[in-house]
Amino acid sequence: GKLGRYPPWPGKIVNPPKDLKKPRGKKCFFVKFFGTEDHAWIKVEQLKPYHPHKEEMIKINKGKRFQQAVDAVEEFLRKTKGKDQASSHNSTEEKNRHNSSEERGKQSAGEEKRKASLSEGRVKKGTGEGKKRVSSVSSERGSKSPLKRAQDQSPRKRGRPPKDEKDLTIPESSTVKRVMTGTVAGFKWPPSVSEPVKDSDPHFHHFLLSQTEKPAVCYQAITKKLKVCEEETGSTSIQAADSTAVNGSITPTDKKIGFLGLGLMGSGIVSNLLKMGHTVTVWNRTAEKCDLFIQEGARLGRTPAEVVSTCDITFACVSDPKAAKDLVLGPSGVLQGIRPGKCYVDMSTVDADTVTELAQVIVSRGGRFLEAPVSGNQQLSNDGMLVILAAGDRGLYEDCSSCFQAMGKTSFFLGEVGNAAKMMLIVNMVQGSFMATIAEGLTLAQVTGQSQQTLLDILNQGQLASIFLDQKCQNILQGNFKPDFYLKYIQKDLRLAIALGDSVNHPTPMAAAANEVYKRAKALDQSDNDMSAVYRAYIH
Repeated sequence: GKLGRYPPWPGKIVNPPKDLKKPRGKKCFFVKFFGTEDHAWIKVEQLKPYHPHKEEMIKINKGKRFQQAVDAVEEFLRKTKGKDQASSHNSTEEKNRHNSSEERGKQSAGEEKRKASLSEGRVKKGTGEGKKRVSSVSSERGSKSPLKRAQDQSPRKRGRPPKDEKDLTIPESSTVKRVMTGTVAGFKWPPSVSEPVKDSDPHFHHFLLSQTEKPAVCYQAITKKLKVCEEETGSTSIQAADSTAVNGSITPTDKKIGFLGLGLMGSGIVSNLLKMGHTVTVWNRTAEKCDLFIQEGARLGRTPAEVVSTCDITFACVSDPKAAKDLVLGPSGVLQGIRPGKCYVDMSTVDADTVTELAQVIVSRGGRFLEAPVSGNQQLSNDGMLVILAAGDRGLYEDCSSCFQAMGKTSFFLGEVGNAAKMMLIVNMVQGSFMATIAEGLTLAQVTGQSQQTLLDILNQGQLASIFLDQKCQNILQGNFKPDFYLKYIQKDLRLAIALGDSVNHPTPMAAAANEVYKRAKALDQSDNDMSAVYRAYIH
């Protein structure tokens, strides 16, 4: 049955058995339920921190078995406190699993769904610095980012059930021993990065600041940790990293948030900001797109200038350099609402010159500016799993902490304005070129009498295997080109990346070739389809 019908139940995140694959799709964690020998993959939305919801849980559950589970939690907390005082508090935010023990056994990762007890990401970050277990648990509980990441691994993301979904609910209890410390906290890197450094995550804040003199180190450290966290959950270095990312409770900022642009990316971002409890005022060029968000609790802004003037931090996510400039400099634009102290965060993927110009005019009026383009697609935006590349006002980056946690799984601070634009164009240049290569291979297979499905199966067994490769090939094989990332925008990014290469006399022949194929696809009316529709440019 649907999980929503069951009462919440305390549990702790643990490492799954090595031979148990993580479900694909939305983010989920492997949870061991207190007072039982049950385990299950649980979706992030169903997890809530233990302490804030303890009383509520106890009111709902009166059974003896549940009381034993609560006793087990308290005992665990006492022990972990002894071992690791730093991590003990939040570390124990046990995920309120609204599963009864039996359901746990039955439920597959897919079934344990959002309904359970929507924690909307309001998880606590563990405080621990020390031992793996405690901080791990805490971290897991705590960082929303990990949660998110988990989510994105849960089954159903693209509608295809995970292969091993049925096995997911029968893990070994021994797995409890290894706590996911690294993973959890690690993924909260984004949060950590995003964490309101002042309140929620002083440790992480400290970690970043200690490396600001050599920004490169900062990024490397973060990416390394992300990697390590994924692969070697138990290592000590990770633990330290974990604890830094796990301090404090993840709560929405009390600042008023504005959001301009409700396209494929903006819509998912706003939805997640609202779910996390932020106060959001929205504006879109075509006003009807705002209706859905008004129903979800957003306020309506009549013009960009009005949104900026009534909000503390205004985000914008529009299509290209021209749209980004018009939004700021046009009639009733952002600039008209800028006064000293107002904050503007541009999430559009544009060139460095454009973003530098916008930063200058905003700052000249006393405003604060941050560029924060995002790597991802509509699905990742909806799932709150974007990767955020930020540059500009460091203080503003930290003020955006809870917002970045709501919308992303990771955020990077890259230094001065322009750096994020350049990095984003390079990332999308690689992605766009790879997509064109995939299409080229699939069509060559077809015209030479080879099975396209077999080609995909072979690629999925090799080192190129990735979610991106699999999803895009599946789209092509099914003839499904519903936009997840508009073809016209990846072509725009290739064009801007080539111009970036031109500006420093650096050759970009692969991107230039891919760009020509996308231009051909645009001529075939594929602009508003997904980037995978570049496939149609190869069909004779």
